[in-house]
Amino acid sequence: MAAGFDPSGRLPDVFTNAGTSSFTQFLSKVAPELLPGRRPLPPGIAADLAPHATTIVAIASATGVVMAGDRRATMGNMISSRDIQKVHPADRHSLVGIAGTAGIGIEMMRLFQVELEHYEKIEGAVLSLDGKANRLASMIRGNLGAAMQGLAVIPLFAGFDLAASDPAKAGRIFSFDVAGGPYEETGYDAIGSGSIFARSALKKRFRPGLSTDEAVRLAVEALYDAADDDTATGGPDLTRRIYPVVMTATAEGTNRLTEAETAAVAEAVVAARMENPGG
Repeated sequence: MAAGFDPSGRLPDVFTNAGTSSFTQFLSKVAPELLPGRRPLPPGIAADLAPHATTIVAIASATGVVMAGDRRATMGNMISSRDIQKVHPADRHSLVGIAGTAGIGIEMMRLFQVELEHYEKIEGAVLSLDGKANRLASMIRGNLGAAMQGLAVIPLFAGFDLAASDPAKAGRIFSFDVAGGPYEETGYDAIGSGSIFARSALKKRFRPGLSTDEAVRLAVEALYDAADDDTATGGPDLTRRIYPVVMTATAEGTNRLTEAETAAVAEAVVAARMENPGG
């Protein structure tokens, strides 16, 4: 039970008084033990105790952004999950993908979703895209102690900037370091163990003004290249029909491609690589 609760069932004053617009800050006062980075950990390195999520890519398109992630999670040299979902909507116009310790990453992503919803309800306004990136950065910073013991989480954040003066440049991408530093990327980015290979693929093929369909195809190809060289990244599994999670964020909001849409793109990429394995 969180500190300060009355056994009679009456909510403490902190729940009924007007407070901060930050849900994370509110939680740090009411129940700090529920925050991802506040749990006590035994001494030593704990990197191999939990599954790790891997490669995420994001690409700016003419109408917004595309974000895609593979489905594999690993624990050491073992595949712990073949169908984990690493890309999620943060709110109506932004996306977040996670790489690193899967359990902490999923928890941080859900807390971030609540953080944005809480701010909107308290303030009656939506945070700017830069404000959202800064809120996420503070959450990553709060997990620094666990990260130093091997339980690091590095998200990738992208969205459609409603305040952009040029709609063609409204798709923006932010990366972070383990200490919470936010960095805006131009055009594309990738995180996770296969990111070096995915980023190399994107570097060769990216051009400004890609359509959404072109960006989706490029994202799936980049994940294919990452899986080709990184054992922790899973490629399209045609036998089990497990394909990457692909989402878009545009002026109309966020959208996840259906399994049939993603399958069509992934199968086309695989068929093309049968003829030209190098891409």
